[in-house]
Amino acid sequence: MNRFIFLILTILTISTGLLPAQQNRKKVFTFAIDQDIDPAMNRRVKMAMEQAEALQVDVILIEMDTYGGAVTDADEIRTRILESKIPVYVFINKDAASAGALISIACDSIYMAPGASIGAATVVNGTDGTSAPDKYQSYMRSMMRSTAEATGRNPQIAEAMVDEKLVVAGISDDTSVITFSVAEAVKNGFCEGEFTSIKAILASQNLQAAEVISYEEKMVDSIISFFLSPAVSGILILLIIGGIYFELQTPGVGFPLAVALIAALLYFIPYYLNGLAENWEILAFVIGIILLAVEFFIIPGFGVFGVAGIVLTLGGLVLGMLPNQSFDFELVPSSQLFRALLTVILSSIAGVGLVFWLTPKVNDWGAFRHLTLASTQERSQGYTASTYAESLLGKIGTVHSRLRPSGKVEVDGEIYDAYSRGEFLEQGESIEVISTEGTSIRVKKRKA
Repeated sequence: MNRFIFLILTILTISTGLLPAQQNRKKVFTFAIDQDIDPAMNRRVKMAMEQAEALQVDVILIEMDTYGGAVTDADEIRTRILESKIPVYVFINKDAASAGALISIACDSIYMAPGASIGAATVVNGTDGTSAPDKYQSYMRSMMRSTAEATGRNPQIAEAMVDEKLVVAGISDDTSVITFSVAEAVKNGFCEGEFTSIKAILASQNLQAAEVISYEEKMVDSIISFFLSPAVSGILILLIIGGIYFELQTPGVGFPLAVALIAALLYFIPYYLNGLAENWEILAFVIGIILLAVEFFIIPGFGVFGVAGIVLTLGGLVLGMLPNQSFDFELVPSSQLFRALLTVILSSIAGVGLVFWLTPKVNDWGAFRHLTLASTQERSQGYTASTYAESLLGKIGTVHSRLRPSGKVEVDGEIYDAYSRGEFLEQGESIEVISTEGTSIRVKKRKA
C-alpha cells in the first residue's frame, strides 16, 4: 500500500514539474514576404499578423526576399510592424531592396543570410524604371528616417538609401544610394548578424525549443488569390460581356443577366478586398452598363451614350486591377499596367467574337430551350398564326424604330412588327420585305 501511494506521489510530482515547462514553451510565428510589395502582399501580411496575435505568440519572424514594390502598401506594412506589440524579426535570405528595406528597418531585429543585401530604396517610376519625381523621393526619405529613428538605427544612413545626393561620412559619396552587404549592415547597426537559416537565428536567441508556427493561408484567401489570376479575370470578362449582350437581345429572360452579375461580383470583389478596386472604379463600371442600356433601348442611333458606356465599362475593368491613386499611374509597375490592359482588351475582343459565334447556335442547345422558344410550331401539327397579306412581299419601307434585330418598320404608311436577318438597322434606313409569314414581317436592308 505504501509503495502504491509513493508511486502515485512520484507521478504527480513529475507531471507537476512538466506542466509548467509545456505551458511556458515559447511560440514563434513565421511567414514570408517573397514577392513584390503590392495590395495582395499587404493583405497577406495583415492576415498573418492578425493570426499571430490571435495565437498569442512570443515572436514574429518574417522571411524576406523582395526587390520592393508599391510605396503605399509598404508604408501600411511598416506601420503595422511598428505598432505590433509582439517583437518582429526579419531574416533577409537574399534581397531587401526599396520597399523591402523600409519594411526590414521597421522590424526590431534584422538578420541576413550570406550574400544578402539591404538598401537601394529610391522610388522609381512604374512605367519606365526611372527615378520618380522628388515629391515621392521626399516621402520615402521621411519614412525611412522616421522608421530608423523608431527602431534605434542611424536615420542618416536610412535616408541615404533613398537619395544618392546625401553623403554619409565614411560610408557613401554623392554618386549612388547606399546598399549594404551583410558585413556592412552588421558594422553600421542595420543587422544583428549573419545566419544560414531560421533555425540558427532561433538558437542564437535561445528559442531553439520554441514551437514554430508557419502562416497558413485560409481557404477564402486561396479563393481570392485564384480569382486574381489574369486568366480567370479574362474568363469573367468574357462572361460579363456575353451575359450583358444576350440579356439585351432577349430582355426579360434573366439567366444571361444573372451570369453577368455573378461574373462581375467575382471579378471586382477580390480586387476590392486587396485594395485595388476603389468604390469609384466600380461605380464607373456600373454607370457604363447603365449608359449602354439607355443607348440600346431608349436613344436611337449609336452616339455619345454608347461610346461613354463602352469607355466607362472597360475603364472600370482596367482600373479595378491597378493600384493607381486617382488616375496617378506614376508608381504603377509597367508590367502590371500592360497586363491589365492586355487582359481587358483581349478578353473584350474574344467576348465580342464569342457572342457573334454563339448567337446563331444558342437555340440549338438543349439547355437553352427551357429559357427561349426555340422549337418550330408547324401548321401540319395543328398550329395556326396570323399572317400578313402576301401583297406586302417585296414592298419597300423604312425602319420606324431600330431593329436589333427586331423592332418596327413603316410600309405604305402603316406600322408593322418586323425583324431582320440578324443585322442591326437604324431608324430611317430603307428596308425591303422578304417574308410575311408569322406575326412579324421579315425584312432586309435595301441596297441603294
